[in-house]
Amino acid sequence: MSTLLAQTPSQTVGPYFAYGLTPRQYFYDHGSAYTPVLAQPHAEGEHITVIGRVLDGAGQPVSDAMIEIAQLDARGREVTSAEQAQAWGFTGFGRCGTGTDAQCRFVFTTVKPGAADGQAPHIDVIVFMRGMLSHAFTRIYFEDEAQANAQDPVLQSVPAERRGTLLARRQVQPAGVVYQFDIHMQGDQETVFFDL
Repeated sequence: MSTLLAQTPSQTVGPYFAYGLTPRQYFYDHGSAYTPVLAQPHAEGEHITVIGRVLDGAGQPVSDAMIEIAQLDARGREVTSAEQAQAWGFTGFGRCGTGTDAQCRFVFTTVKPGAADGQAPHIDVIVFMRGMLSHAFTRIYFEDEAQANAQDPVLQSVPAERRGTLLARRQVQPAGVVYQFDIHMQGDQETVFFDL
């Protein structure tokens, strides 16, 4: 006799996760545990903004995706407590939905991560969106870290012709440094996703 088990949140389709996990962004009055702001002004390192869109197979922006990012601080250290995050002015983890931006973008305010454990500076990314039964994992590397990228074991495990899908493009704007990184879910420019 078999038992029918209910689906878990990562096995169901729908945009509810963005509303529930980033409520302030969607104008609900309960608090958000994590926001798109990872770094406060007193955080060490180069302050950057990471901006991008999630694009479907037809190249259209997805308006109900949610992105989570996790990263090390500018010295390559992991945040391990709320007290540490407060002292450093850096949380190491952020969430952003794409549904409240007119261009369906995610926008994170953070610091450029440092290198650690033989890996190039990078940001780990999790993508949630409609039509997916499970979230997708990828990474953001930085185009201006060519030497470190050439030594990174994860990036080097990706076929050379696909590595560009993991590189964020640096732009210096009047408001500061911006890294542009679009996530292509399918198609000719599909972003490399990792099986974790």
